[in-house]
Amino acid sequence: MANCIRGFDLERELDRHWLRWALLAWGVIAGWYLWDRWGSVRGLALGDTDDNMRLMQVRGLLTGQGWYDLRQYRLAPPEGLDIHWSRLVDLPIAALILLFKPFVGVAQAERLACGIAPLLPLGVVIAALGTIVRRLVAPAAWTIAIIVLLGCGAAMYMFAPLRIDHHGWQLAFLTLTVMGLSDPARARGGVIVGLSSAGSLTIGLELLPYCAMAGAIVALRWVWDAGDARRLQGYSLSLAGGSAAGFALFASNANYAMRCDALTPVWLSVMVAAGALLFLLSRINPAARGARLLLALVAGGAIAGGFAALFPHCLSRPEGVSDELTRTWLNNVREARSITTQTFRAGFPLAALPVIGVIGAGVAAWRARGHDQLVAWIAILLFNAFAGAMLFWQIRGGPAAQLLAVPGSVALVWIVVPWFLERGSMVIRILGGVAAFLLLSGLFAGFVVQFVKLDKPQPGRSTVYRANARCASATAMSLLDRTLPPSTIFTHVDLGPRLIVMTHHKGIAGPYHRNERAILGVHHAFTGPPDAFRGIARRYGAQYLLVCPNMAETTVYRAREPNGFYGQLAKGRVPDWLTPVPLPKDAPYRMWRIRYDPPNSLTDGAKRADPR
Repeated sequence: MANCIRGFDLERELDRHWLRWALLAWGVIAGWYLWDRWGSVRGLALGDTDDNMRLMQVRGLLTGQGWYDLRQYRLAPPEGLDIHWSRLVDLPIAALILLFKPFVGVAQAERLACGIAPLLPLGVVIAALGTIVRRLVAPAAWTIAIIVLLGCGAAMYMFAPLRIDHHGWQLAFLTLTVMGLSDPARARGGVIVGLSSAGSLTIGLELLPYCAMAGAIVALRWVWDAGDARRLQGYSLSLAGGSAAGFALFASNANYAMRCDALTPVWLSVMVAAGALLFLLSRINPAARGARLLLALVAGGAIAGGFAALFPHCLSRPEGVSDELTRTWLNNVREARSITTQTFRAGFPLAALPVIGVIGAGVAAWRARGHDQLVAWIAILLFNAFAGAMLFWQIRGGPAAQLLAVPGSVALVWIVVPWFLERGSMVIRILGGVAAFLLLSGLFAGFVVQFVKLDKPQPGRSTVYRANARCASATAMSLLDRTLPPSTIFTHVDLGPRLIVMTHHKGIAGPYHRNERAILGVHHAFTGPPDAFRGIARRYGAQYLLVCPNMAETTVYRAREPNGFYGQLAKGRVPDWLTPVPLPKDAPYRMWRIRYDPPNSLTDGAKRADPR
């Protein structure tokens, strides 16, 4: 036994079979996640509107809805809502449902699929990050990368059970992009960057700026070194071909229009043109660096100029919505705001690791000067700095910024922590090593926000959070199934997707920008005069009105129009054309049947409801 122990070289094992051990670590993390959140999985507690809508999209696919038909017909009847996503992310969820269905039935298969599916891209991220740090830091550094990754709160949330929306897969493609940028095999690296960018764009345009930055870095590498023409060729061909394949296989019928918010003919033409121009540059490949720079600038100018000339309607917000919807809804979406608008508790952990990543990548690049790794570290440094700057535009870039910071953080840990461990004093070795690791891995940020209280108290927030959770719970939603036959229910925009997932009812709207009329209709109905509500509700054939008192969306109605329809409901003034629907005393909702016979105005004798 002793000989076997002496013969086992842990460092050699972690190097030689690192991928096996990394995937084992992924399995352990996935198992722990499922165990820790099993109660939520069992209750199908899809906490985000997009997660709920994703499940509805998969249900439609499995029950015969067309592959290229992504309309949601149980919202905004009878036409339904146009959803701008693609089917690519539906595939693993649908496959898991079909796998489990024969053994546990449809309902439990959906729960298992929603619990497991988000963990699949996490395995891709772990493998890609491991590859990056093994190339650029040290063969065993992948172990540190996993620990740093686990501290990336915003990024790890995207891989948590039930987070079935597309962000996890886009982050996986982004990590593969960085892996391609650091690949010493030029042609292979270019192909990986091109295909991962095309895959991300096929899913959605959220990471379009990062894809553009990756392309710029590939071009700059070629400008610096003519030998990188092979990387540029691989990138250009795979980007154009991958985007074309993604469009042909996954673009919905609605995405054949000249829209700016998805991989439509607009962005497909840009990717194909960019690929063709970059391939041409790689074939010309002049020896002089100045000539290569000039060609790259001409190509970039041609792409930008052509885009502006051919698609001027895409030069503003890609959503293409009205000023009213932008002002009343889109600008108020929390994740679309700058990090400077966030509380310290929310913003500091989000920004800490990206700053560390930039510093680490800079230090690693300085140490690598004169070596082959220098260009790869400069590419990661540029990507890090870009991702950090994006936080000042929208915090939805936080998960990407954290992931991109992992290699730089690992590099710093690998440099600094061993220095402490080599000191003679045990106190310095232990306390210094632990403190250095917590600081350089970004894990310290979680401790800081626990003890540093800089945020002003926000009265009423706990009430809003409680209402949001209670009204979306499976228990509360089941009341609506038991109380009413299948009906069309007029309710809040943010409650619509949850309503159709958990009940047999239809709703009116969901928070999806292509459905401006439905979103504005709900807002106008709740903030306008009571009589205007009935006209909007009649348009969709709504039979019932359902409100969730104190839900976040209702605070907007009351703040915008205190005497509007919802403001009056909240004060207990209910028109006589609303008939209360009895619900259990502890129900979080208030519900009425809408009567459309000759209208009566709100009178002093109007029915009274509990003020909320």
